[in-house]
Amino acid sequence: MLRKSDEVEVFRITGARQGLADDVRGRQRRYVISMSVRTVSVVLAAVLWNVERHVAIVALALGVLLPYIAVVIANAGRENAPSLPSTYLTAPVRPAVEAAPAAGSAESAGPHERPGWVPPAHEHR
Repeated sequence: MLRKSDEVEVFRITGARQGLADDVRGRQRRYVISMSVRTVSVVLAAVLWNVERHVAIVALALGVLLPYIAVVIANAGRENAPSLPSTYLTAPVRPAVEAAPAAGSAESAGPHERPGWVPPAHEHR
């Protein structure tokens, strides 16, 4: 059985997003952390209300605003992939067309003037 320190390190070789389960786990962790900060701030506001009123009001305001911020952050969705490979394939480079043959050669003659040319069966002369 391998211990955590003996595990092989795995490298990501693609620009793919992290898995959905990892993404949900990360968002849940951020939400729990922000709700823990909210709980501490509300308790701090209650403890400091008669001792240091200004700090207690700031802590209470943080406790009121943090649930909205935590929900927005938790529902922000998946992260953008840092650099996905391009799916656009460039067209292969084709060589340039050669220059037209010189006038008077057999290649420059029209189809009816080439030696050995036979008209198609359906064509009438």
